[in-house]
Amino acid sequence: MSMNTPSFAGAVDLSSLGPKKASATAGNSPVIDVTADSFETLVLKASETIPVIIDVWATWCAPCKQLSPILEELAHEYTGRLLIAKVDADAEPSVSQALQVQSIPSVFAVIKGQLIPLFQGAYPKDQVKQIFEKLLELAAEQGLSAPIPEPNHEPTETAEEEPEDPRFDAAVDAINAGEWDAAKRAYQTILDSDPADLDAQGGLIMAGIFERTDGVSAPVGESFVDLLVTADLAAAGGEWELALGAGIKAVQVSAGADRELARTRLVEYFALAGEDPSVAPARVALANALF
Repeated sequence: MSMNTPSFAGAVDLSSLGPKKASATAGNSPVIDVTADSFETLVLKASETIPVIIDVWATWCAPCKQLSPILEELAHEYTGRLLIAKVDADAEPSVSQALQVQSIPSVFAVIKGQLIPLFQGAYPKDQVKQIFEKLLELAAEQGLSAPIPEPNHEPTETAEEEPEDPRFDAAVDAINAGEWDAAKRAYQTILDSDPADLDAQGGLIMAGIFERTDGVSAPVGESFVDLLVTADLAAAGGEWELALGAGIKAVQVSAGADRELARTRLVEYFALAGEDPSVAPARVALANALF
């Protein structure tokens, strides 16, 4: 997977998200939930003194469930140096629109009110950490190195987060370490005892995608193999329209076992992409290609 280097070029205008009456967050936690109403205070104002990382996620998004624990773990490792602001794409569509979100998970940074797109999709911990290090270098150049400021408003109650399932610890650790076989075994162990566990199903699929794309560059051709690689790379980055489009082409140019492989990959992407708007037309296109 390629890694984006943060840049201040092409910053997006976030003026539509502020100023508004702000709702508060809890204390000095390095991970906060943000709404349209609190965005101006908790993100834009905070970004004047500390880099703010925005994680746009959704409850139905399997890659989000892979990425969120990584971001939260890094948030605590970098406590005082950056802040993670979580945005529920379904609950806060105006924020997603202002950020020009194309797919989820999408991760951005805000430094002194300027939005910096970082990456889309679920990345392993080491790659996310590299991105954060580059971001902190940029922040230092802008004079941002202060600890998390005390909020200047009274905290309100926030929804309790569901406790992490310890069954997934081994799988998450393996993903973070880039040990794809170990991750797949850990997810499969969960599925052996609970075949209907959607998180484990999605995790097993993502581990396979990470394994297939590890160290792989984007192809320039459109052969059957090239199309499968393109689709996997796009899926790893959460670019579902591109992933599904390449997968459909792979079905169209193949037959027999190759076509079945391409069809299986598409079914996996459908499961991961959830309610992404590119899924419905891709299902129709797959049916047309097969029949």
